[in-house]
Amino acid sequence: MSPPQTPATGVVMTLVSQPQFKTQLTHGPSGTVNQTEAPRDNGGTGGSFSPTDLVGAALMSCAVTTMHLFASREGIALGEVRARVEKRMSPPPRRIAELVLDIQMPAGLSAEHRATLEKVGRECPVARSLHPDVKLPLTFSYPD
Repeated sequence: MSPPQTPATGVVMTLVSQPQFKTQLTHGPSGTVNQTEAPRDNGGTGGSFSPTDLVGAALMSCAVTTMHLFASREGIALGEVRARVEKRMSPPPRRIAELVLDIQMPAGLSAEHRATLEKVGRECPVARSLHPDVKLPLTFSYPD
């Protein structure tokens, strides 16, 4: 007899490995499917996100999403935000050494809103979850 399953209390995601260093990831609640592949410099073709690429993408997405959630709750008209992240790996043993993130903010935000939104972005859940050895230079740019 197998032990009883503990009910899930968080978001369940599943993975099925595939040939050539690929995986298929499924988000349980929505059924959305993503794929990963080993990076080119580690035996893959570079044809998709690598697992460490997803960490950089998660940081970027989390920072922007968290700012939008905050702006919505506070009645701040945030508008379109764009971002770019560059993942830099360490020499062996491989790990993410640095995630250089630039967030391009919309025009028209007051100095107070800029400061508050920047603080919210820097303190998003993914940023707080990363090991302190991972460098996180984060810049915000504004067109005005």
